[in-house]
Amino acid sequence: GSTYLFLALGWAAVLDTAGHPLPLWRLFRIALLKLFIDQVVPAAGMSGNVLLVDRLRAQGTPKGAAVSTLLVSVIGYYTAYAALALLMLVALWFHHAAKAIIVGPLTAFLAVAVAVPALWLWLWRRGEEAMPRWMQRIKPLARLMEIVGEAPKELVTDRPLIARVALWNGLIFIADAATLAVCLRALGGPLLPVDGFIALMAASIAVTLAPLPMGLGSFEATCTATLAMLGTQVAAALAATLLLRMLTLWLPLLPGLWLMRRVAHGGKKSR
Repeated sequence: GSTYLFLALGWAAVLDTAGHPLPLWRLFRIALLKLFIDQVVPAAGMSGNVLLVDRLRAQGTPKGAAVSTLLVSVIGYYTAYAALALLMLVALWFHHAAKAIIVGPLTAFLAVAVAVPALWLWLWRRGEEAMPRWMQRIKPLARLMEIVGEAPKELVTDRPLIARVALWNGLIFIADAATLAVCLRALGGPLLPVDGFIALMAASIAVTLAPLPMGLGSFEATCTATLAMLGTQVAAALAATLLLRMLTLWLPLLPGLWLMRRVAHGGKKSR
């Protein structure tokens, strides 16, 4: 639950700065919905991004504030992600495990972490006119680009705000890493928070570089292999990884499905 709480707190920071706050419990529900859409309808996160803007608009948030929430969240997320990836490299160096097999993918990820927010900012500056025709055929992306230029400059370029959003997003990774360490401890192993952090970050990077629906396979394999490389028995590493996935992915999908059904049912009624 902390994952979605921290995500909601990041959105709340933007909305509060924009002067259009929403209750945290409503943002928490949207976070659960976004997870469900991102996992069930994988489209580079675009489906979840469309849902975020739509749900904020449905709560009475002006277009500019809603799109600013999305843009600042993307920038803050990748800022935190990149910083923690570099911290993972430092932790690996202290473990004497910073090998080329890890440094190579990390370098590729850092390029992605810079390119994604840079692309969003470019689209924000140029608006819908910047879209080639083939991009306009991608309906979720086209819908976002119709309004992306309406995000106020004072929000998108607010560095203290971006830093706060990055902090909340960074805590998502820290919470998941702590959960992994606790899973290992619950299975009879030692409490190894640093190992949990390294494995969680490595698995997250693998999912980013090789996107599969719900990260199935890539996350589990990378997390298990990283823990094993750091000295955890393979059986314990796999069991802890699967337990983590149940707690952070599979269980939250259930309330997400329930909320999605309510949203869809409400949409049919409004027709």
